[in-house]
Amino acid sequence: MKRVPPSERTRKAIQELLHQGTSEAEPRSELVRLAVQRIVEEALEAEVRDRLGREYYEHGAEGRGHRNGYRTGRLKTSEGAVEYAVPQVCDVPGGFASRLRDQVAGRTEALEQLGIEMYARGLSTRDIEAAFRGEDGRSLLTRSAVSDLTEALWKEYEEFATRDLSELEPLYLFVDGVTEKLHAGAKREAVLAAWAILWSGKKVLLHVAPGTKESTECVVDFFQDMKRRGLRDPILVNTDGAPGLIAAVDRCFPTSLRQRCLAHRVRNIVSKLPEAACVEVKQAALAAYQAPSVAMAEKLRDDLVERYQAEYPSAVACFLDDFDACVAQLRCPPAHRRIIRTTNLLERLFEEERRRTRAAHTIIGERAVMKLMYASLVRASDSWRGVTITDFERRQLEALREQLISKHQEKNRPLAKSASKTEPTPLRIPSKQRT
Repeated sequence: MKRVPPSERTRKAIQELLHQGTSEAEPRSELVRLAVQRIVEEALEAEVRDRLGREYYEHGAEGRGHRNGYRTGRLKTSEGAVEYAVPQVCDVPGGFASRLRDQVAGRTEALEQLGIEMYARGLSTRDIEAAFRGEDGRSLLTRSAVSDLTEALWKEYEEFATRDLSELEPLYLFVDGVTEKLHAGAKREAVLAAWAILWSGKKVLLHVAPGTKESTECVVDFFQDMKRRGLRDPILVNTDGAPGLIAAVDRCFPTSLRQRCLAHRVRNIVSKLPEAACVEVKQAALAAYQAPSVAMAEKLRDDLVERYQAEYPSAVACFLDDFDACVAQLRCPPAHRRIIRTTNLLERLFEEERRRTRAAHTIIGERAVMKLMYASLVRASDSWRGVTITDFERRQLEALREQLISKHQEKNRPLAKSASKTEPTPLRIPSKQRT
């Protein structure tokens, strides 16, 4: 079995902890300790690699020294003691002493800050170098070591963006985008994100990838990438009103309900009203969108049109636009409707992500932005709480899924019937000509 350095084992421990969830205080504290441990171990390993001129378990020139196992170091932090593996080096001309380890004991605050920045907020080499800068003004990390620390997170993002999704069974899917400065000198471009509520009730972040939100083909590629990795069709897909998103959902998920985000829709309606009428018309619109059934929603829709059409025609037109998609969630269990009628969870994630990218305003470029977004979104998603799905609700949803599949099949059936009509029919001889 191929041996791996201690930092790789620590990385796997972090992944296992993230998979279990970190919503409680103790797991979060453990995550911080492991983050600090991994950063110290990677920094020490990079320092030894630079001194010996070769990678872990790589043969090198004679007389330059060699690795000789590890011993345990201990670091005191506000989260408790952190033990880490210290690489031992022998037969180095002139001897070898780790400058980094000599300074670690007095740098606990910076190390913890670095751990948080690495996994949640920022990944610039400037931040990492500053965190490891000694009192003499010199960086305690070599440039290659800093590069390794940031590139390790890029590899994690690549693993996340290409992982197998076949074991996840999405019940509700949510998609939205946020614009970022992906390329120097170019306009801000969209980064798409998708998360889902699974049939188990668990909430998971599925994918984060660059894409042009207004382009149907880009969004189709985003969906097809997840489907190629095994993503199954959900019962409902929630998006805002971007035409590219709507068209892509209809194309890629033909057996799924499409829900229009009501938070976006209500803001659109209010923007077309005078201030004096905002509250009244907004409440009437919400009454329709949040009705107990689709039939009641349609009745309240007609009432709203009758009351306000003459006075506020543009607001009423906005209310009527894509109305069926606005009330699609009413076909799902009542306890789920509040959660599935908006993309608010992604909006909150984006707000947190924007706060961090504003702090790191020099981050420009697709690679740098995606590392930072992945770090912030994944960390924020760790605190998501699941949804309880009862056996009765599960039976409701299974029946709805069968209805949606049957409706899709019925919709495509006339094509086969029309094709059969073109076939030649037997010649019918009038009765008078029969012998």
